[in-house]
Amino acid sequence: MKAIANALIITIATASSAFAASGAAADEGGFLAPLFLALGVAVIAFQTIPAIILLGSMVKGLFPARKEEAAR
Repeated sequence: MKAIANALIITIATASSAFAASGAAADEGGFLAPLFLALGVAVIAFQTIPAIILLGSMVKGLFPARKEEAAR
């Protein structure tokens, strides 16, 4: 059991330095990274419209319009 734990620790220690030196981020994502960021921005932008409508409805519900007296 102790040998398995030591082997696992050694494997994890060497793998982390290998991943750090892989150079995988050298191309900076290419075309898909800005496209993904633009999609995220579009989702957030389109979600603000219903949020503003909902906020307006909640404020309108807090301050109901006064009814005029029908019986005078």
